Amino acid sequence: MEFRDLKAQYGALKAQIDLGVDEVLASSHFIGGQKVSELEGKLAEYVGAKHCVSCANGTDALQLALMAWEIGSGDAVFVPDFTFFSSGEVVSAVGAMPVFVDIELDTFNMDPRKLEDAILSVERAGKFRPRVVIAVDLFGLPADYGRIRPICERHGLLLLEDGAQGFGGMVNGRTACSLGDISTTSFFPAKPLGCYGDGGAIFTDSDEWEALLRSYAVHGKGECRYDNVRVGMNSRLDEIQAAVLLPKLKAFPTELEMVNSAADRYSALLDGLPLKLPKVPNGYRSSWAQYTIVLPEDANRGDIRRYLGDRGIPTMVYYPKPMSSQLAFAGRCCLPEKCEVTEFACNKVLSLPLSPYIDLETQVRVVDNLKMLL
Repeated sequence: MEFRDLKAQYGALKAQIDLGVDEVLASSHFIGGQKVSELEGKLAEYVGAKHCVSCANGTDALQLALMAWEIGSGDAVFVPDFTFFSSGEVVSAVGAMPVFVDIELDTFNMDPRKLEDAILSVERAGKFRPRVVIAVDLFGLPADYGRIRPICERHGLLLLEDGAQGFGGMVNGRTACSLGDISTTSFFPAKPLGCYGDGGAIFTDSDEWEALLRSYAVHGKGECRYDNVRVGMNSRLDEIQAAVLLPKLKAFPTELEMVNSAADRYSALLDGLPLKLPKVPNGYRSSWAQYTIVLPEDANRGDIRRYLGDRGIPTMVYYPKPMSSQLAFAGRCCLPEKCEVTEFACNKVLSLPLSPYIDLETQVRVVDNLKMLL
């Protein structure tokens, strides 16, 4: 059993993917070619953004956004305490101060009430300038932008959407990766829309920011790549990855329906067990990067994982440690108040195998084995 069945997906799309890769190999145009440009246009259209700037990975996408906004020393950037490391890593990478904020257990996303409390705390302390909120669309579910954006507007903060796991999600008719002032995503293979290596993209409606992002992504180039007007980085999506992503993007709406059906099946099969199941609020759509349950307080997660693993059922833990507890941030972050929900989630979450191609028989096997332990 695969945790995220990329083999089944490749089998379904093999002819189109192989054709596209063969075309790139035959052209010998491997960097910044026609397929990259085509992909950027199709991604912008899907998301509903004016511009899409592709790059090497989702982490670079976040950092490039902060660079375009000139975020640096003395600036405070607010990040959920329950997320992948890169969401906070990029803040430190540009010299700013990450401020970690607790989450809501129902959605695993940033708690807007705790966000405003954290902003007010930083404002009162006066040591750092509040500049940016990084809202993460965790496990495929967009953050609560209806409450987060007004907070940003009240305090004059920029809103950066980390849609690495959220591509394909939706809030009240608006597609994920169009919900921030700048939004980003990742094409890591296991993401909702994944390539066969690393890749990422940045979305914005601003012509000015788009020009800056393209410059920073190619060594701070000006009129050409040998005219360097700022210090940037080398962050480009290669043509082969674009060839992989184009047929995947074409199939993505169908796969999104399939994975939502699979998530609904899990919820029906797990109903009545002493678990907290993931919730999708009214008006939202999740792209189900992961199907994550919360185990009972008396459950031993390690024993459950071993039991399932011994029976060929893979599971994952996203994430076992709060961001604020990572050694890399020791003495290099702000934590205005203890993130108790994050700490509870880190100890009790468990993600089950899920992909658009998982079948009912496989899901019944997962649930039947889980029932033996609860």
